[in-house]
Amino acid sequence: MNIVQRLEKWGDAHHSKWLDIIRIVLGIFLFLKGVQFINNLDSLVDVMTRSAFLGSISLGILAHYVVFAHLVGGALIAFGLLTRVACLAQIPVLLGAAIFINSRAGVLKPYDNEFWLAILILILLFFFLIEGSGPISVDSWMARHPEKKGGVMND
Repeated sequence: MNIVQRLEKWGDAHHSKWLDIIRIVLGIFLFLKGVQFINNLDSLVDVMTRSAFLGSISLGILAHYVVFAHLVGGALIAFGLLTRVACLAQIPVLLGAAIFINSRAGVLKPYDNEFWLAILILILLFFFLIEGSGPISVDSWMARHPEKKGGVMND
């Protein structure tokens, strides 16, 4: 059994239901952040333009990836469907936000709320990458009802 399977087995066996509430709130927050980025796409591209590291990357494509990752990933995390995959897609975005985007404002400022929020969300994403979706999720429901595939009951 490789390490990914061990982590998945451990996460499924040790998941409390109250953690699902945190997962759902995290997913909703990421989804709403994606909606906010859609409404302010020019501001997002402007912030990325100011980052020296991101200067050589196509910022339009990167901005659309950020929006897509937040919208789709946030919805998947909230519903508990492919949670680990959704967390994996979110981690590069949050790493970029924590390291490259917020570094211009001064990473070590003790009261920089955006930086600490990005770090908190990044920690939660790593946690749910290991822990998985939990008992209150679409993944769990599908595991408990293998006879219902695609919404059609097999006889």
